[in-house]
Amino acid sequence: MPSRVQITLDNELQRRARRKAQSLGISFAEYVRRVVARDIGGAVKRPHVSAIFDLGPADEVTDIAREKEPMLAEAIEGHRRRK
Repeated sequence: MPSRVQITLDNELQRRARRKAQSLGISFAEYVRRVVARDIGGAVKRPHVSAIFDLGPADEVTDIAREKEPMLAEAIEGHRRRK
């Protein structure tokens, strides 16, 4: 369960941090959580959306619109086997 924390920042640092959070499209609180997690090594890296592209063999023509479920299942199973 999350706990509330109170911190004190000088005005300029807080202004810059809020601006950075806004530029990322996240709340100030989420920005602080990410910075702390990254600093202590607790950040969970989210894969980039491009990770789902080029999953199949390069020499094979596929129809992702019709075959997406089996193709994704195959890719996920292959990923599990590699782990």
